[in-house]
Amino acid sequence: MNESLKGLWTDLNEIWTYRHLLRMLVTRDLKTRYKNSIFGVAWSFLQPLGMMIVLTFAFGVINKGPSDLPNFNVFILSGYLAWTFFSSAVVSGTGSVVSNSSLVKKVYFPRILLPLSVVFSNLINYVLALPMFVIVAVVSGHPLYWTLALVPLAMVIQVIFCCGLTLFLSTINVFYRDTQFIIDLAMLAWFFLTPIFYDIRTAKAAVFLGQTIDTALWLRRLNPMASLVNIYQDLMYRGVPTNLDFWIRTAVTSVIVFILGYFFFQHFNKRFGEEL
Repeated sequence: MNESLKGLWTDLNEIWTYRHLLRMLVTRDLKTRYKNSIFGVAWSFLQPLGMMIVLTFAFGVINKGPSDLPNFNVFILSGYLAWTFFSSAVVSGTGSVVSNSSLVKKVYFPRILLPLSVVFSNLINYVLALPMFVIVAVVSGHPLYWTLALVPLAMVIQVIFCCGLTLFLSTINVFYRDTQFIIDLAMLAWFFLTPIFYDIRTAKAAVFLGQTIDTALWLRRLNPMASLVNIYQDLMYRGVPTNLDFWIRTAVTSVIVFILGYFFFQHFNKRFGEEL
């Protein structure tokens, strides 16, 4: 255990030493993403805005959205922005090591910077998109609550979770390239299991093998993004601070995922060169 902690501290110092490279990788990712794009960085909020319109029309107009959720478009946007950050970071981060194979084989640097840079570049996109939520809320006549000030704390928890999951998946993808295709498919299923266009509190109980299951409870337990999206909806849409114990459970889950992902990545990263 002591050796593991020493290794973690050494790696953190190395990451700090290479912080300028991390910044360069983040900048490169952002430039590559918007290269030859007419709207450029505006896509960071145009894409979630477009999906908000589509989801609002599909689940709020055609399917007659829930009457207890006024300004349904604001409700959707509060969760979808966080989902966009998560899905983009994980999908892109999964292929981050493989897509930089030439760099990995030729130059020494902390390999962990590759998946981390993808997460941070998507975090910047998320931050750039947040003002769109304020604009949509004001135009829709939805109040802006003081709890918006707590959103950065939720973002920190989400970054930790995304980093851990991306470290794990990017490692597996080096050895099994099918991982990228599986993740693309899994994200679609994960999207519907995350309460973005429905209120998780209204989820009906299910009966399995004669036992009544609290769907909402188990959805949050098995899906960390369901918990994170619920926090964002509380802070941005409902204007109520989520219970402290809920914050703690979500934060602990994210930290555990990060620690597991970190040690998994560090255990196998010495073999990346020969596999790539």
